[in-house]
Order: sequence, then structure tokens, then C-alpha cells
Amino acid sequence: MKAREEKLEQIIRWAENNPDIRAVLLTSSLVNPYAPVDDFSDLDVELVFENLQEYVTDKQWISLFGEPISMVEEDETYFDGKHAMKMVLYTNHVKVDFKLYQTSEFIQEVQAETLPEDWDVGYKVLVDKDNLTKDLKPPTYQSIMIHRPTEQKFRQLMNDFWWDTTYVAKCLKRGDLFYAKFMSEDVIRTDYLVPLIEWYIASLHDWNNITTNKHGRLFKKHLSAELWTKVDATFSASDMEDNWRALYAFADLVHELGTTLAGKLHFEYPQKLENDIRKYLDEVKSMPQP
Repeated sequence: MKAREEKLEQIIRWAENNPDIRAVLLTSSLVNPYAPVDDFSDLDVELVFENLQEYVTDKQWISLFGEPISMVEEDETYFDGKHAMKMVLYTNHVKVDFKLYQTSEFIQEVQAETLPEDWDVGYKVLVDKDNLTKDLKPPTYQSIMIHRPTEQKFRQLMNDFWWDTTYVAKCLKRGDLFYAKFMSEDVIRTDYLVPLIEWYIASLHDWNNITTNKHGRLFKKHLSAELWTKVDATFSASDMEDNWRALYAFADLVHELGTTLAGKLHFEYPQKLENDIRKYLDEVKSMPQP
């Protein structure tokens, strides 16, 4: 994206000519070899200041790089004094997340025993006037890789999934769409289905440096067309009957992925629990509306 590249060049030139700025890093997806990048990818820029507070309270410098549409600000208290944030969306659609460090806090992060996750996913030093990054460890990218679950973790996810389907069923029978959507989307999909699909995909790659990016962005790339159709079926609209259909699609998909993973990992799959919960779901669905 040309506008994004031009904005980054503007930031670099400004930093090079500003004595208050001692270092600049580019982080996140644009410097992560495992991340998908497109025209909507953000610029994640870290600025290291000799005089941080002036740039936290002053907002005028943000407009040096274009006209802002909107900005979200978080001061150092939000991050335990380590840094501040200014996340800016400009009129040319470029979004820049500025992370602002005081030099002393930046040095502490560099000297930490383990690389902070924001740097472990990838970084590129753009400006370093004082050699502050000389001891910065190289990224391992391990914080974004999918790791093999323990049997306890697998068992807990299975138990929690089947338990929470009962809440969806009760909500649908009551006609309580908001609570049903909260349980199916915020809880069941995010907390259970996403990690289960991640584990399944990683198992296809022998758990060897595989990532699907945040919140399943790369699921479609790694799943067969047949399996993706089953994932797609777990999404529903506002119609209650469609939500019942999606609930059973969740159940069928979790059964397929869960039993496959259990076999590969030599774990026990809770088939009796599934059978009992499915019986409960069928019974609730067949009840008259309250």
C-alpha cells in the first residue's frame, strides 16, 4: 500500500530529525513472516523518547503525518508505567498504532530475560541513535505458534464446550437471543472452537512451527473445503431455528475434531458426556415454548 509506505517514511524522517526521539521500531504483522499482510494492515511503530511526557500530553505531532479521523489514547498508567499508546486512523485509511517509550523503560524491556511478546512476533529497527537495541534478542515467533495441548487441557476444553451448549439451548428455548449469541459466539466459538481448530491444524503439521494468526484468520487456508463448510455452518443469523441448526453444527464439528485429535494424541474422548448432553439438547429443543 503506497500510502502506508509513504506515511512510514514520513515518520522515519521526522524521528531522524527530532532530537527527542532516540529509536524507532516497526513491529507486528509487517515484519512477521508468518502473518498475512494486505492494504488494511496497520503500521505498528514504537517511538523511544528522551522526554516522553511532552509527547503523551501533546497531540499536535500526530497531525504531522496526515489528518486524523479518530484516535484512541492510553497513557502509561494503563500499561503499568511501561509505555503509552496513541492509535490513529488517518483520512487516507492508514492506521498507525504508536507505542511511546521513555528511554529508561525501553532499556529495561531490552534487558529483560525473555523478549516481550510484541517483539517476539517480529520487529525491525528503523532508527537507533544511541545503540539502544544492540542487546535486543532476535524474535523466536514462538508466542504465536500453536502448541500441543496437555491431556488435562484437552479434557477441560471438551468438558466446558459440552457444558456451555446447555446454556445456548436454554436461551434459545426462552427466546433470549442476546444471551444465546453471547454464549455461542463469545464463549463457545472463541474459547473452545477456535483453539480446537488450531490444535487440529497444528496436528496436520506435526506441531511444527504453525500459526493460523489471530482469531482464526488463516483457518480457511489450512482446512479442506469440506471441513470449512462445516465450520461455516456454525454461524447463524437471528432466526431461532437457524440458531438451533448452528448449535447442532457446533456439536457435530467439535465431535469430529475432538475425536480425531483424541486419536492422534492418545487421549480419551468424553463420548458418554457428549451422548448425555446431546440427549439434553434434544429434550430441551422438543419442549413447548415457555
